[in-house]
Amino acid sequence: MRVLVVEDERDLAQTLRRALEEEEFAVDLAEDGEEGLFKIRELSYDAVILDLMLPRLDGWGVLQAARGAGIRTPVLVLTARDTIDERVRGLNLGADDYLTKPFALVELVARVRAMIRRVYGNPASTVQLGEITIDTAARQVWRAGTPVELTAREFAILELLTRSRGAVVARSTICEHIYDEDTDVLSNVVDVHVAALRRKLGPDVIRTRRGEGYIVDG
Repeated sequence: MRVLVVEDERDLAQTLRRALEEEEFAVDLAEDGEEGLFKIRELSYDAVILDLMLPRLDGWGVLQAARGAGIRTPVLVLTARDTIDERVRGLNLGADDYLTKPFALVELVARVRAMIRRVYGNPASTVQLGEITIDTAARQVWRAGTPVELTAREFAILELLTRSRGAVVARSTICEHIYDEDTDVLSNVVDVHVAALRRKLGPDVIRTRRGEGYIVDG
């Protein structure tokens, strides 16, 4: 899953990046509100972590402009002030969740995962695909009760396809959601990962729609 962190405090931004990458997220950074809004509009993210006190355009402005443009990416707001008025204002503008500084990194990661699950219409962390069981919180997979070891990229692709079950997901969309902006991606890398998933999980879990992409049946 790909996350954008909009935070002007560089030390905090790097700390958030490391914590999220350790949990196998692809992470992009933006140092001010205008850069953050540009990336939200132009790139595909599964979640945004948005500080309110930003240069050039504050978090309120970013949130209002993004929602006004019809962008529904879930947004976790970071704030140093936890007042009722501030929370109400953020919720009215379209924030999905709040976290007050200082906070525990483990809670931030859990809240981001919960936001993403809600957006995809599956608030539970466990998903069943026939004999395949996927725990998105623990990042573990079982086939007929037997644990299956997946690489980080393989799990990310399986998670994305599972959350979009019943719909075809293009190769370009998969790349957008599992790699950050600093990663050079080979043209066939998704096909290689999908082939590995089929070897580990069975040939029928992921189907190919020629010329379109991949699909996991609902």
